[in-house]
Amino acid sequence: MTDISSTTRIYVDADACPVKDEIYRVASRHSLPVSVVAGNFIRVPQDPLIERVAAGSGMDAADDWIAERAGAGDIVVTADIPLASRCVKAGADVIAPNGKPFTEESIGMTLAVRNLMTDLRSSGEITGGPKSYSPRDRSTFLSTLDQTIRRIQRRRAAQPVPSHSSSQG
Repeated sequence: MTDISSTTRIYVDADACPVKDEIYRVASRHSLPVSVVAGNFIRVPQDPLIERVAAGSGMDAADDWIAERAGAGDIVVTADIPLASRCVKAGADVIAPNGKPFTEESIGMTLAVRNLMTDLRSSGEITGGPKSYSPRDRSTFLSTLDQTIRRIQRRRAAQPVPSHSSSQG
């Protein structure tokens, strides 16, 4: 297995994330570091690969902390659509806790639908809340996370390794 831990990191928007334990297990299996980011203190396992980040209580402090750091080769787990959009634009792979990937192709429409629903709710329309989290969502998430890690590994393996020695003498 290719070691991608030197550059790939999993960022978790942790405040309402229902799959933190699953992320820890998969990250451990692949030896990937995880940054668990919340507004305030959040409990994480005692593991050198898991970093707890209390980003502060500002409105978007955790989102800003993640968006400023996540980039190509990183994975962000969030249900926050504006954060997902920022991270996709930065080149990160972004996955919702239900396993749905956010991509450059899908994020625009997803953001538009979110904004429409927000407008409808603020005008008094009752739109219902999100579906409850199911075991199938958890399974889909685990599969998507694993596939994403493998895709990043393949991308890295396909990149030419820079040569540090000169053939001229």
